[in-house]
Amino acid sequence: MKRLYALLKVSAQKLRNYISPVFLALLAVSFTLWYISKLNYTYTTDFNIKVKVDGERIIVPCVVEGKGTNLFGYGFYTSRRVSIPLSELNYDIVEEPVITEDGGVVDSLAKEYKVRISPISMQDAISVRFSDLKIVSVGDFDDIPLPQK
Repeated sequence: MKRLYALLKVSAQKLRNYISPVFLALLAVSFTLWYISKLNYTYTTDFNIKVKVDGERIIVPCVVEGKGTNLFGYGFYTSRRVSIPLSELNYDIVEEPVITEDGGVVDSLAKEYKVRISPISMQDAISVRFSDLKIVSVGDFDDIPLPQK
């Protein structure tokens, strides 16, 4: 390990004789300016948005389109958490068999009622809350338990 470190140290010193520190600084500045100029273009990417619907948290995979600066800002500086009331969404109530943790069915007659939210209404509700970005599509997400009234 010491030999490798010594070899790297000698190589860095030799490289410093051939490449000027001013050149490296200007290379770093030019890369930064190039990256900033590329942020003005429109990009499409995948985001996982955490949605809270009447107290139930689900993760909604979305395909998002927007300017690079907006995507960069939403990707690093916001938490991407949205709270949406169930009254704003279109949904159906479905019944499913009760399943244990090991995958077995508890009772063939026992049913559990869940809320299946329409992906289009979810996309519209998320689009309203992210005004700078265009939500292109929404992926599959889990059904939520029927809220108690």
